[in-house]
Amino acid sequence: MEYTAFSLSIKDKVAHLAFNRPEALNTLTRAFWTELPAAIRDISDNARARVLVISSSGRHFTAGMDLDVFLSPQPVTAGDPTDIYVRNEAFRQHVHSLQDSFTALDEARIPVLAAIQGGCVGGGVDMVSACDMRYCAADAFFQIAEINIGMTADVGTFPRLCKLIPEGWVRELAYTGRRLPAARAKEIGLVNEVFPDHETLLSEVMIRAREIAEKNPVAVTGSKVMINYARDHSIRDALDYIATWQTGMWSPPHMAEALLAQSERRAPVYPDLVPIKKKM
Repeated sequence: MEYTAFSLSIKDKVAHLAFNRPEALNTLTRAFWTELPAAIRDISDNARARVLVISSSGRHFTAGMDLDVFLSPQPVTAGDPTDIYVRNEAFRQHVHSLQDSFTALDEARIPVLAAIQGGCVGGGVDMVSACDMRYCAADAFFQIAEINIGMTADVGTFPRLCKLIPEGWVRELAYTGRRLPAARAKEIGLVNEVFPDHETLLSEVMIRAREIAEKNPVAVTGSKVMINYARDHSIRDALDYIATWQTGMWSPPHMAEALLAQSERRAPVYPDLVPIKKKM
């Protein structure tokens, strides 16, 4: 499938989604909000790759939501479109649809790695907060910029960012609209590593992606499911869930292959995940 908001390639079981509109600061256009979840779900549901890398081109990762999305007519439901309550309910559904675009990253069966250079602004923060790991070039910065245009971030920043960094930092960034530089973002745990430039960043992230792609896909997706579940539940509930998961997902043949590959000094060979059958 061809996409207008980004390019997508798959090699060595690693999918690479790259924003390719540097002249427009890779803003998130109206097409992006439908193309992104469609691409993610296609990769995940059809087991097309074992890892996804999201990167960008040009000076900035993304300047956030395109103004066309802000200024486009708001959706309405059946009934009187001039009724404020009808329009407000419809707008709530519209926001949910935008949120679902990034939830697709969180719910993907495979890890998602973000490689960020320059500005990651507004909706970009919502997006990378839904990724499994974030890596930066030294010139990168994060900015919850919605406050600067008189609105509250609403597509996922707060529910997810509050689980990634101390709440005080979220509040400062949200209330002031200040930039969070890459070095400080690493200090407070938002990013895993900072690299000197964009080229090194992408090279190093791809190394990590290929390393993950060599691991047992069942164990990797199980780890993602467990980490997400532990994030959203109590310790007791998470312990019970992993015990139940292991009852069905414990895979002695895969473990035997891992040990044999180590003894033979080769990369292990694992089966890919099975594509998900869609309801007719």
